[in-house]
Amino acid sequence: MKREIRSIRRLRQELADGSTTPSALATETLARSNGNASRNTYLWQDAEWTRRGARRAEAIERGEGGPFGDGRSPLWGLPISVKDCFDLEGAPTSCGVKFYREFHGVAGRDSWLVERLRAAGAVITGKTHLHPLAYGITGENQEFGDCLQPDDPSALTGGSSSGAAASVQEGSAAVAIGTDTGGSIRVPAALCGLVGYRASIGRGDWRGGGHLAQSFDTMGCLFADLGDAPLMAALFAQAQDAKPRGFSRFAVVGAAHLDDCDGEVRESVEQAIHALEAIGLQSSRVACDWWTDSFEIFAAIQAWEAARIHAGHFEQFDAGIRERLEWGARIEENEIAALRLQHEAFRARLDELLADHEILLMPASPVAKLPAGAYHSQTRARLLRYTTPFSLAGVPVVTVPCPVGGVQLAMARGADEELLEFVSQLAEMPAFVA
Repeated sequence: MKREIRSIRRLRQELADGSTTPSALATETLARSNGNASRNTYLWQDAEWTRRGARRAEAIERGEGGPFGDGRSPLWGLPISVKDCFDLEGAPTSCGVKFYREFHGVAGRDSWLVERLRAAGAVITGKTHLHPLAYGITGENQEFGDCLQPDDPSALTGGSSSGAAASVQEGSAAVAIGTDTGGSIRVPAALCGLVGYRASIGRGDWRGGGHLAQSFDTMGCLFADLGDAPLMAALFAQAQDAKPRGFSRFAVVGAAHLDDCDGEVRESVEQAIHALEAIGLQSSRVACDWWTDSFEIFAAIQAWEAARIHAGHFEQFDAGIRERLEWGARIEENEIAALRLQHEAFRARLDELLADHEILLMPASPVAKLPAGAYHSQTRARLLRYTTPFSLAGVPVVTVPCPVGGVQLAMARGADEELLEFVSQLAEMPAFVA
C-alpha cells in the first residue's frame, strides 16, 4: 500500500511558517529510516550527526523574499538522502561494495554536492544503498542485501539508485540524490511510482563523487510530487529562470522499439499521449530503427571507462560485474575510438530529433515490477534498451509516474529548467499519479 507523502512545497511552507522545524522534521524522518523489509535503505547513517545538521540549518537566519517568503534556500530544512557514492566528511564511501568502504576509509572532506546541500541548509539523512559500483539496474547487492521497496516487499526498487528510491517511498527523505549513467534514476522512479530527474550531462561538479563512466554519468534526484519539479533545478547548478515557452508538439518513439514492452506499460504510454494531446500538444510517431545499436555503443564505452576506474580491484567484485570490467579492459584503443565516433553521430542525430519535435516520450522501463528473488540475468539489457538512447545524448529527462510504470520525457541538453517547469504542469492530470 502506497504511503501518503507530503510534497516538498508543503514541507517547506511548514518550515517557513514555523509549523515545524528542521529538528522536528529530522526526528520524524529518522524514525522512518530503513523501513523496507530488507532494512537497508541506508548504508551509512548517524542520527546525531543528522540532528546536528538540523540545528545548523536552524542557525541560518530568516530573511525576506524567496519562494517561501523567509529568504532561505528552497532546500532549507528539508531531509535529503545522498547516494553512497558521494563523499561526506567523516563517513566512509562504499560505492556499494565493502571493499571500497574499507579501502578508502572515512572521507576527509565533503563532496561538492554535499557542500552545496549543506550550505543551502538541507538536512542530510544518510547515505543510501546502491547496486555495486552503480553498475547495475536492479538494486540487487550480494554484500549489503537486495533493496526492497518499502511499499511492496515482493519487489526490487531497481537501481542503481536503489536506496534513494526507498528513502522517498518510506518517507525518510523528501528528496533523494542519485546518479544516472544508463537509467539509474529513471528506472527506480518508474518502478517505485516516483518522479525521477536526470540532469543534463555536465551539470554539477563531480569532485568527491564516485564515477562509473565519465562519458555518461549525470547527477539526478527522486521525489514524490510532480508539482515540486521546478524546485529541483537548483540542485546541481545555479538555476536559470525557465523562459516562458509554449510547447506545441512532442514525438513518441515508434512501436517497433517497444516490442518487448509489457501490455500494461504500453497502456500507460497511450494514456500519457492522450493527456499531452489534451493540453494542446500535437503528437507524432517517430521510427527509431537507428537506435538499434545504442545499447552496444553505450555498454562498450561504459565498460572501457569503468575498467580503468576500477583497475587492479576486479577480484573484489561479484562475478557479473567482474566479467563486465574484464571485458572493458580487453577493448582496444582503436575500437573505443570507433565507438566514440558512433556515439558522436548518435548524439547529433538525436539532437536533430529533439529540435524537430521539442519533447520525446517513451517508457522509462518496459516492465512495471522486478520481482524480488527472481532470476534477472537478462533484465539489464532489456531495461537499458529503453534508457541508453537518452544516456548517449546526454539530455535532461524526467520520469513521470503513471498508474502502471512511468514514461520518460526528454528535452534538448541544457533545457533542464524548461523540462522541470513543463512536467510540473502535469501534476493534476489523471494519466500521471504524482
